[in-house]
Amino acid sequence: MKINFVQVTTTEQIDTLTQLANTIWPEHYTPIIGQEQVDYMLETFHCADSISSEIKNKGYEYFLIIKDTTPIGYIGVNIEDKTLFLSKFYILLPYRKKGFGRVSIDFLKHLARSFDLTKITLTVNKKNEDTITAYQKMSFKITAELCADIGNGFVMDDYKMELNLI
Repeated sequence: MKINFVQVTTTEQIDTLTQLANTIWPEHYTPIIGQEQVDYMLETFHCADSISSEIKNKGYEYFLIIKDTTPIGYIGVNIEDKTLFLSKFYILLPYRKKGFGRVSIDFLKHLARSFDLTKITLTVNKKNEDTITAYQKMSFKITAELCADIGNGFVMDDYKMELNLI
């Protein structure tokens, strides 16, 4: 399986990323968190302005996941306290459960080690059972329960998961 990870640096790439988000989020998350929160997440956290600001002002790096020439997903990461924080990791439905997630995690392991980081952390919605199972198959462990107010009356009711790299 040949996929590439292309760092997002241009307005066009950010537009591609937001198009992916606008496809992935409604189909995957509406049953989990409802349409209103999905709309809020897309408008607030997965829009071009937010992604651009995270890249320019907060040290985030984003990567498009490309199969052949087709963008099939995206990743957003940030370094926090000697840890690679996986903020965003989404793959289009037709490409899930085909090994692209595992290859993406291998890419992230390599990226983390290139910065001498010792672990990868992420948060995942507690009701996102298939995704939790997938992370556990890749040796991530649940380490905490988190509930964060994200505004507009919504919360993120998540598990924190970690993958130790040493």
